[in-house]
Amino acid sequence: MEATVTEETGHVDLPIEGMSCASCAMKVERTLGAVEGVTAATVNFATGRAAVDFVPGAATREELADAVARAGYAVAPTHDHHGEHGDEHAGHDHMNHAQDGLGLRLAVSGALTVPVVLISMVMALHFAGWEWVVMALTLPVVLWGGWSFHATAARAARHGHANMDTLVSVGTLAALAWSVVAVLTGGPDLYFETAAVVTTFILAGRFLEERAKGRAGAALKALLELGAREATVLGPDGSERLVPAEELEVGDRFLVRPGEKIATDGTVEEGRASVDESMLTGESLPVSVQPGATVTGATVNLSGRLVVRATRVGADTEVAQIARLVEEAQTGKAPVQRLADRISSVFVPVVIVIAILTLAGWLIAGAGAAAAFTAAVAVLIIACPCALGLATPTALMVGTGRGAQLGMIIRGPEVLESTRRADTIVLDKTGTVTTGQLEPAGITVSGPDEAQAWRLIGAVEAASEHPIARAIAARAAELHDGPLPAAGDFTNHEGLGVTGTVDGHRLVVGRPALLAQKGIAMAPELEAALEAGQALGQTSIAAAVDGEAVAVISVTDTVKPGAAEAIGRLRRMGLAPVLLTGDNERAARTVAAEVGIDDVVAGVLPAGKVAEVTRLQAQGAVVAMAGDGVNDAPALALADLGISMGTGTDVAIEASDLTIVSGDLGRVPDAISLSRSTLRTIKQNLAWAFGYNVAAIPLAAAGLLDPMIAGAAMALSSVSVVLNALRLRRFQPGR
Repeated sequence: MEATVTEETGHVDLPIEGMSCASCAMKVERTLGAVEGVTAATVNFATGRAAVDFVPGAATREELADAVARAGYAVAPTHDHHGEHGDEHAGHDHMNHAQDGLGLRLAVSGALTVPVVLISMVMALHFAGWEWVVMALTLPVVLWGGWSFHATAARAARHGHANMDTLVSVGTLAALAWSVVAVLTGGPDLYFETAAVVTTFILAGRFLEERAKGRAGAALKALLELGAREATVLGPDGSERLVPAEELEVGDRFLVRPGEKIATDGTVEEGRASVDESMLTGESLPVSVQPGATVTGATVNLSGRLVVRATRVGADTEVAQIARLVEEAQTGKAPVQRLADRISSVFVPVVIVIAILTLAGWLIAGAGAAAAFTAAVAVLIIACPCALGLATPTALMVGTGRGAQLGMIIRGPEVLESTRRADTIVLDKTGTVTTGQLEPAGITVSGPDEAQAWRLIGAVEAASEHPIARAIAARAAELHDGPLPAAGDFTNHEGLGVTGTVDGHRLVVGRPALLAQKGIAMAPELEAALEAGQALGQTSIAAAVDGEAVAVISVTDTVKPGAAEAIGRLRRMGLAPVLLTGDNERAARTVAAEVGIDDVVAGVLPAGKVAEVTRLQAQGAVVAMAGDGVNDAPALALADLGISMGTGTDVAIEASDLTIVSGDLGRVPDAISLSRSTLRTIKQNLAWAFGYNVAAIPLAAAGLLDPMIAGAAMALSSVSVVLNALRLRRFQPGR
């Protein structure tokens, strides 16, 4: 997403420079939230980004940047050379640059610290004037190697607050200053090795953090880089022209040869091929496409020559939308993280007070200045709250990124808690449990001839988006010689069927209840056809022309491969399945028996689906729902956890919390399992970070931790949190 204000939507995504811990992120978040017109601001320490929502037109990027500056930080400059996602690439480049700078400082500081430690700690190496040599070696380590700590601490102090770098800077500069004064005055106690080792250890921790954070965001970076670089555009005369992929426009026809990536989303106009969609859906089996099929940008043509007409480009493509959803999820905060943020915001001042009290306590106890100083510095160094700030965002980055690789989009951190609590899953039938690729099984006609019935019914059904309507319209088009006539005065009766006018005839097509609602009676032979279809588990719809019932069409659907296994896995995960459908009772129970579902609610309209979810929630159930159609969207939005099948409508996907890109029901338990694993990892990280500080600060105050050991432990605590999060990269679908 661009780091510029979008006036129409009132959203901006800003890369923030200078943050060193969770308390920094909280400071920026509070400052941005106080800007007039801002409705929400979320700052992610791990990604270094701020997501800001505001009343459209009420704020500008400059005003938000000024607010960040007032907090003592800066908005990184952006160079958008790559369209919608130029800033994400700029963010990754900035991360790489920061990592390189840390690597240089770490290498030089490490090389200088080794002789400092050896000379200071090994009595045999003490020669005349060794103190001056050690001081000369330590000064560049603390002042140059640790410059970023001191600069950030000073900037924070100018703005009246403290952060993690305040602790590091005060501790290392105090050790350095004490030692310099001791050398100049001939004092006995030197802490050069403490200042140098602590600085080097913390630099090492920061370097490893940056590397690990880069790996944590690798899945999103890979997603952003999936697309083709170039496209072969076909001119009206068939000429070929190679252009950058970002220059494609809707309506352009482009050529895709075997082995090439499809440049953008489109519709196949010529050719047949097998397409590898695994990078989006996680499914290894290729998909066969032919004229009329839709293809997705960044997928790979394995065989055959295709001519594709572009239908979506740039920010509208499926890859761009997935990347946006993943980025938004990574920017958000799980509820459990907000407690950590509140603690981090007051943590540093409390630690400084504890360090002062430690110093005073040791002096009052008569232990001597050296012991008091050592204990106080150890408190400052060991208490870094950095691990708290990394606990949630790194796990979110890895978990959501891994989900994207497997074709499972987690819409936000709040979803994680819902997956843990859900105990009931409501499943729509058509398109979710079944393939949704319906086939008319037969027609019974009373009145007009069969060809005329197909022609009229197909024409009015062609205006509907419902899977049954599409199947009937497709069969009618096959049987009719030439295009079907256009339907006029078309009306969709939600959950019941459609009405319209074709060639001057008024048609009513849909469930028998729709005809009954219109006062249209069914002939005995049509009633018998309805009964026969339902007895076979088929879906039957009726049609009337000019107020007279004329036909019944039975439609069959097939259960998705692996659906029964997926239902079994959901049961083992503690979720009770419920089949919810607008179809008839017999058809619904036939499908339910095949996949192992006992609880069936059939014959419900969209409002009935909402009512059923509400009823379950009123009984104390925490409800997840999986669906794919427009008629599922209200229930998906109402459910505690909405799961949309990516093969469904945009409305359903927008209403959901989890999206299964491939539409494979087996990915539903995978998505829930990954979400639960991510939440579990977050809680492990927070438990470690809290426990580490709670245990370590008293030890340091009691004089039981040397500052050098404290520095190493602090660095390792942050790295361990990130490494624990990286275990999610190994998550595998549990088929």
